[in-house]
Amino acid sequence: MKITFYGAARTVTGSKHLVTLDNGKKILLDCGFFQGHGADTDPMNRHFGFDPAEIDYLILSHAHIDHSGNIPNLVKQGFSGKIYCTSATRDLAAIMLADTAHIQENDIKYVNKKRQKKNLAPFTPIYDIGDVENALELFFTIPYRKKFMLEEGIELQFTDSGHILGAAAVHLTITENGVKKRLCFTGDIGRASDKILKAPEPFPQCDYLICESTYGNRLHESSEKTENRLLEIVYETCVNKKAKLIIPAFSLGRTQEVVYALNNLRNAKKLPPIPVYVDSPLSVNATTIMRAHPECFNAEILRTMQSDPDPFGFDNLFYIQKAEESIKLNDDKRPMIIISASGMAEAGRIKHHIKNNIENPESTILLVGYCTPESLGGRLANGNKEVFIYGKEYKVKARVELMNSYSAHADYNEMLSYLDCQDKKLIKKFFLVHGDYEVQQDWREKLLSKGFTNIEIPEMKSSWEV
Repeated sequence: MKITFYGAARTVTGSKHLVTLDNGKKILLDCGFFQGHGADTDPMNRHFGFDPAEIDYLILSHAHIDHSGNIPNLVKQGFSGKIYCTSATRDLAAIMLADTAHIQENDIKYVNKKRQKKNLAPFTPIYDIGDVENALELFFTIPYRKKFMLEEGIELQFTDSGHILGAAAVHLTITENGVKKRLCFTGDIGRASDKILKAPEPFPQCDYLICESTYGNRLHESSEKTENRLLEIVYETCVNKKAKLIIPAFSLGRTQEVVYALNNLRNAKKLPPIPVYVDSPLSVNATTIMRAHPECFNAEILRTMQSDPDPFGFDNLFYIQKAEESIKLNDDKRPMIIISASGMAEAGRIKHHIKNNIENPESTILLVGYCTPESLGGRLANGNKEVFIYGKEYKVKARVELMNSYSAHADYNEMLSYLDCQDKKLIKKFFLVHGDYEVQQDWREKLLSKGFTNIEIPEMKSSWEV
């Protein structure tokens, strides 16, 4: 069989890995959106590099948009097979893909107003809500650890990767010409110390491994230090300076983790009595789905829920759905915390909150996860003194703080621990994906030092016979 890497190859987003069997059957692992590539992003997402109608099966590791976001476009362009994932992933994908369609629609309206003034032809969205509804009809859910035959000679199994609700490592056992080949795709690897979800579980031995690399050269702070630092930033900004703390956070996973941390601080009577706003319709819906899947929760949060039934709700916490309520926050001069999507500050309401606070030296913008270098969040993390938002240049006068320890991605020590379940000598080829190239090179050296061999860092659209 052959593996071709059509996304997340020497870059973080756009996860798409195509497995072509000797008999011509084609299995696509993930179908994600590229994000944060500037003017190149749109054409990268519109064109796959392969014919979607030729794909027989799509297997989705989890619902994050850089892994799932281009599924409706795949269906729109001819894919008609089943989409396999866990139950929680299907629930989350339903709201996240609909949200992505709405964001495209709104962004296109803004762009086309400008194009109309220049007598240019209007753009169309990559897909719309009708395409999302068509795609959702193809989803088929499989529980963790259940072995499922896609067809004779192709067996699929999911194991819990602990990254976000429903996230899974994908395991394929493929028999070709009487030879059994075991392929594992880790998807994104979560953290054993996650405050909400179960730790990543050991997975079956594989012959070929496709592994993420996001934090292949970094270590996270301890969770205790993270919570204490969050409280310090809240006091410095909202109490001492009486200003706003703006937190870009992915609607799924990161938002709930920050809210849960604030909930714990409130239960410990440490959180000052200031309003906290979760300003994202998607975050509200994702939190509702989180509440509906306690089977994914770890022992710590289940213990908390014995005395605090709602770990994602407390006094002074407000979830905002309506746009007019979001706009009112701009004129509200009270100190407050605003948590809003997207995590890379590339789209959604967070861009407006940053725009309205970035030139206030009393305010703080707190980045709590990975941002691609080209994204607005990435430029702020890099220390840029000026940034463009909606085509206008702004001086960065607000304080910018980084807390990557809230990341749902394992650091390199945590990934090494996750991989301990494998017999290194039995892995015939090890592919690194989903990471910046420089990070992947560091991660490769760490893996080699631990005894792994035959490690490749595929280029975009490169193919490997296995």
